[in-house]
Amino acid sequence: MSNPGQNTPRQTDRWLEPGATNALVIYILYLAGLVIGITGLVGIVLAYINRGKAGGFVESHYTFLIRTFWIGLLYALISVVLIFVMIGFLLMFVVAVWFIARCILGIQALQRGEPIKNPESWLLGQ
Repeated sequence: MSNPGQNTPRQTDRWLEPGATNALVIYILYLAGLVIGITGLVGIVLAYINRGKAGGFVESHYTFLIRTFWIGLLYALISVVLIFVMIGFLLMFVVAVWFIARCILGIQALQRGEPIKNPESWLLGQ
């Protein structure tokens, strides 16, 4: 006899599978990372694991997500260095707005079923 619930996949399993749902989870993890921090690292790991596996329009989102993380980290580090000359505080705010805008634009495109038009962009990718 088999256990009736043994072969049934859990509802949360699809969050980890490559695709639109997983990309949405990564966008949300990035946004939560502005407050919690560690969730951004979880997001980048998921993006690297699933890049190249989803196919279709979602691939551009994975590229966009990975670049958003690394470019955002670069901008943040530059801001930290520039804090000593007092422009870093303003720049840190601009970086946060840029990061949030990229995530929101990515979520909107994902919900419409569209690829990111320019996932390699350093700005907003649209």
